[in-house]
Amino acid sequence: MTEQSNTIAELDAAGVKQSNPQLVREGLQQVSVVVPLFNEAACVTPLMDMLVDLDVELATDYSFEFLLVDDGSSDTTARLLSEAILDRPNFRLISHQKNRGIAAAIHTGVRQASSEVVVSIDADGSYDALLIRQMVPLLTPNIDMVTASPYHPQGAVENVPLWRLWLSQRASGLYRLALRQKLHCYTSCFRVYRRSKTVDLEPENAGFVGVAELAWRLDRQGSQIVECPATLRTRVAGHSKMRVFRSAMRHLHLVLQIWRDRIRCRLTGNQQM
Repeated sequence: MTEQSNTIAELDAAGVKQSNPQLVREGLQQVSVVVPLFNEAACVTPLMDMLVDLDVELATDYSFEFLLVDDGSSDTTARLLSEAILDRPNFRLISHQKNRGIAAAIHTGVRQASSEVVVSIDADGSYDALLIRQMVPLLTPNIDMVTASPYHPQGAVENVPLWRLWLSQRASGLYRLALRQKLHCYTSCFRVYRRSKTVDLEPENAGFVGVAELAWRLDRQGSQIVECPATLRTRVAGHSKMRVFRSAMRHLHLVLQIWRDRIRCRLTGNQQM
């Protein structure tokens, strides 16, 4: 692999390959965009087109760094990404040595981000990345996470497989019963995080359920979360890595864990929950 300033460099203590920092556009708000990928070779070209368009479209508002987190892909994802970012100094490739799950990949991106404002977005193009223009301003000083919400009354869903909707909506309903903050959607990966409030919240569930766990951990520590209405569409390429039954069972297990935690907090007089 050709050695460049924005390609893979050395392993850190957690076994993550990382690269050198990006260039910063002076005078603009700095935003780190984290994109987790696992065996997404078919998505690399449309993803890069989307991110480059985003960088150009919002160039007068934000100075972006793009952190592409390859989660131990066994296909050509890492190689294609490395080639695609060779001449793009604000793109960085970070690689897990083995597959750890989407929540773990997002957390790696948050940990490696150089900005206080960190956006995580799906690699499959299921959300319009330009929604960042509306989401980032919602991260006001008293807000620590903004989540895209297709199930919000002003949100929408287009051509998404029924099994994915069923699982996500049922899971969000259970989390809404268990968590302090009543959101319409707890499972969206398209979010804006305040890094300082999130960087130490490494999820125990490294896969898709860990995305909901991150929301719970923020909720548990007293952070405020808001939603931004969004349109969820079917992915532009590739196929989903989610296993429906396994994910459903893990969502249920996490909900039970949340209830046990709330009961324990009440019994010990901790009113935070």
